[in-house]
Amino acid sequence: METFTHHFTSIFLFFMLMLTIVESQNTACPFDYLYHFGDGATDVGNSVLIKPWGPSLPPTRFPYGRTFPGSPTGRWSDGLIDFDFAAADLGFPEIVPYLSPSSNSSNAVIFSVARSPVLDSAFFTKRGVEIPPYAVSLKTQLQWFKDHLNSVCKSSPDCVSSRLANALVLLGDIEANDIGYGLTQGKTMEQLQSYIVPITNAQVDTIKELTNMGSKIIVVPASAPLGCFPYILTALQTDDPTAYDGIGCLSKVNRLIDEKNNYLEEALNNLTREFPGVTIIYGAFDEGVFAILKEAMNSESEADTALVACCGIGGKYNFTADRFCASPGVPVCENPAEHIFWDGIHFTHDASNQIEQSLIQSTLVTLNCTLPSRAFAL
Repeated sequence: METFTHHFTSIFLFFMLMLTIVESQNTACPFDYLYHFGDGATDVGNSVLIKPWGPSLPPTRFPYGRTFPGSPTGRWSDGLIDFDFAAADLGFPEIVPYLSPSSNSSNAVIFSVARSPVLDSAFFTKRGVEIPPYAVSLKTQLQWFKDHLNSVCKSSPDCVSSRLANALVLLGDIEANDIGYGLTQGKTMEQLQSYIVPITNAQVDTIKELTNMGSKIIVVPASAPLGCFPYILTALQTDDPTAYDGIGCLSKVNRLIDEKNNYLEEALNNLTREFPGVTIIYGAFDEGVFAILKEAMNSESEADTALVACCGIGGKYNFTADRFCASPGVPVCENPAEHIFWDGIHFTHDASNQIEQSLIQSTLVTLNCTLPSRAFAL
């Protein structure tokens, strides 16, 4: 296992390498600050910095970071994640995790933590659902955000509101971990359906608080189609062919996610009417995932691997929960670019790039941005 010191060295080398490949860019959008709350789809290194668990988590070890930059960076991927690409296109080629020592000097700070749910641990304890001890709820991530603003704005009473008025804030429940934990621990669809309202209410309450603090532009991505993820396909595998759609994803699970996303979109529409001076945008992340899945299914080289983890072992989907990627003896595929899923839960570098590219043009138009030259070409 790599040491914690070596992990910090890898992070340093990662950012040095990024600086050598990032082209000179002007700010592409009408805001100077960027903040993101969420899960592993946007975690750039917070989870591995949460003691005492972080230093021993999988993304501190190879083959994480294999594709880029060649060693682990704390990202749950073989390289960059979706928001690395999105942030670069938004004019922020360097984003840092909140728990990094450099976060107070950055204009683009990420509060996301991999495997984190929206709701807090008490919700799950009451329902007999276990979540990882390093998971950080949306409420706690919001408190981190307040602490960060208080730290950088301590010399100016108007700093917080003026900074937020000039910032893009994103809240991403992309991996739908609240639902995922229940699915893998035997909860029924009816039980999980009852999670939708409290999850959405927590997001709405956070948006209202951000708005009252001074936020003017807030984007809330939809959850990805969880029924296509290898870890869910493995946990709920069945011999009933009618349980799957044309791609091979679990239909009931994705219908539940659709219901969740529709409820969220309706709630955001209501917030837009309540706060007419604030731009609140629903991001159809699920459409981006479906787009690359359908494309992969039509590709001779990728059809057989579209729903299979690149790094993993066992079963139809190459996933075994207690033999996770980076565990001893767990193999990694020869070409991660031919896979959508990296470790059964998170996306590969290439898939993240494709998802982002399928969504960025419309997002930039909505945010009154212009597309800068891409910073990453891998």
